[in-house]
Amino acid sequence: MLSYQHIYHAGNLADVHKHALLCAMLDYLTRKDKPLTYIETHAGRGLYDLAAAEAVRTGEAAAGIGVMERRLPEAHPYRRRLTEVRARFGASAYPGSPLLAALSLRPGDALHLAELHPQERAALEAAMAPFGAHVLARDGFETAQALTPPTPRRGLMLIDPSYEVKTDYAAIPRHMAALHRKWNVGTLVLWYPILPAGAHAPMTSALRVAFPEALRHEVRFPPARDGHGLIGSGLFVVNPPWGLEAEAAALGRLFSALSGTAS
Repeated sequence: MLSYQHIYHAGNLADVHKHALLCAMLDYLTRKDKPLTYIETHAGRGLYDLAAAEAVRTGEAAAGIGVMERRLPEAHPYRRRLTEVRARFGASAYPGSPLLAALSLRPGDALHLAELHPQERAALEAAMAPFGAHVLARDGFETAQALTPPTPRRGLMLIDPSYEVKTDYAAIPRHMAALHRKWNVGTLVLWYPILPAGAHAPMTSALRVAFPEALRHEVRFPPARDGHGLIGSGLFVVNPPWGLEAEAAALGRLFSALSGTAS
């Protein structure tokens, strides 16, 4: 679907969860002097203005990065990227995952981003132009299958759909299994929302059967406003980089101060 625009939700607590662990993974992967590939299936626009009316209206950024940033250690790679983005784009700039990846990668690394929404894709192309990103106007799951196994073969894929298409929950375990068969050395990172109805639960159960060695990390948090349905965020990581479990546990403790639960 082409209705979802992340500007209304940029910088929320789910973004903090996802982006903090993504930056930690990329920080680890780029320490080794070997090139890597980064693929993102549902990229969005890459760069957001948290002073925009859409972001201010929902209050999600204020309740998200506005609260959590100061709780992160100053040396955390996510905080370093936030500082870099503001210095480059202005005080209210907020990086989406494509920009976080672009700033983390090195010369010789490959960057592939899929985005179907025409306006989001135009903004993404503008934001990513200085980084030599390969931006595709193509369905994210089709892109994932078409690009794997990538060159360089070492790398990470972020699968981050909006879940507006409700069949995504049932289809994702099949997509992940097919991707892993083609790219068994790749780190596959799936983000999913946690909603009161628990739509994610059958999906994560199927994934845990298919990938018993994977890392699943979930955090819960209060709704950003009355009636808001997002009450948590999850990541499921196949072939997690070394140290991610400890990093996730530390982040979970920060979230637990907001909600009392993390896993």
